[in-house]
Amino acid sequence: MLSRRAFLKSSGLALIAVGLGGTPLFLKRAAAMATSKRKVLVTIFQRGAMDGVMAVSPYGDAQLQKVRPRLAMSAPNSGGENALLDLDGRFGFHPAFQPLLPLFQRKELAIVHGVGSPEPTRSHFDQQDYMESGTPGRKGTPDGWLNRVAKELGAGTSPFKAVAMTSALPRSLYGDESALAISNLADFGVKAPGAMQSAMAAGQSFEVLYEQTSQTLLRGAGQESFEAIKLLSKIDVKNYRPLEGAEYPRSPLGNSLKQIAQLIKADVGVEIAFAESGGWDTHVQQGTARGNFANRAKDLAQAIAAFWKDLEAYHDIVTLMTMTEFGRTIAENGSNGTDHGRGSCLFVLGGKVDGGKVHGIFPNTLAPENLEDGRDLPVTTDFRAVFSEVAGKTFGIKNDAKIFPNWNGKRLQLINA
Repeated sequence: MLSRRAFLKSSGLALIAVGLGGTPLFLKRAAAMATSKRKVLVTIFQRGAMDGVMAVSPYGDAQLQKVRPRLAMSAPNSGGENALLDLDGRFGFHPAFQPLLPLFQRKELAIVHGVGSPEPTRSHFDQQDYMESGTPGRKGTPDGWLNRVAKELGAGTSPFKAVAMTSALPRSLYGDESALAISNLADFGVKAPGAMQSAMAAGQSFEVLYEQTSQTLLRGAGQESFEAIKLLSKIDVKNYRPLEGAEYPRSPLGNSLKQIAQLIKADVGVEIAFAESGGWDTHVQQGTARGNFANRAKDLAQAIAAFWKDLEAYHDIVTLMTMTEFGRTIAENGSNGTDHGRGSCLFVLGGKVDGGKVHGIFPNTLAPENLEDGRDLPVTTDFRAVFSEVAGKTFGIKNDAKIFPNWNGKRLQLINA
């Protein structure tokens, strides 16, 4: 459960972030270079469980072709729209991930295969909770792993230290540390009903209205919201222009990453940012080069590629990581899809990433004897080994137990010193 303090903060933000109706208050486009060297970690949760074997496929494995007669993709350079994009002579990217291929080739993007939770449940709800709390197998953890990261960063003066571009605060950011949840920056204003709106029309400032209100919730939790609005009082969100060549898809994820890029460029104190991508639960009509999976993959790849282009001058301070609760079954089902599985893959993008590689331990062949329960890609890398490496190296956190209590595993080396 959320602590009372965190709940009040979130509730206060909900009161503030509903829009004023008139011209929103925001900043001009920021300068091309950041004015500080504050490090930033951006995370994307792919909700629904991405099929990691379709995303990054061992194209030379005849067993995969056997158990996926309708879903298996073609080898690279074989011609046709189903041909994979070669990564390293063993694995191939799904063609919808083409926008990410140059990042992999420039060694800015790393892939980790066989990632997941040691807890074997195939429940979306439970595994998302375990991954976001950072405590697999343990329910009821009051805070999320990103909130604990924020705590390790120390006291900050910016209300944008930890921000989620979502309608509600994600489980990852639950906890006592301040965190914002904003679905759309253009709606981040003050709704002022009745006499309060009349007072605003008469020219009274936000601060005066704040002091005059008798609402405990607004006076206590709302202070941070007013500080956030004041900090953003010069950003012109609606007229933001990404760097030339950065083409964000017109989708919830594309909009989220574009707004995160705005905040990073504005140097308003962002250190942790969260976004999410839905629709990865491909039980039915998963498709190959076209279909449900391809649509989600294309959106993810285009959004990340645009974000990275947009932040071209910030690659030395920004790291991006994806995650998903589990993978899919190796064999296709009777509905031309795949069911809940275990291991999947994730992406890590950054200027100091050990990129151009597929990390992790992957079976030599996907024969039943090499699979978990004879059906799933085994989890060979605990997600905490990746999260601790990425967050630890990004922010200089050395004690992993502070972020992942009761875990004594080793980090997977992904970030160059």
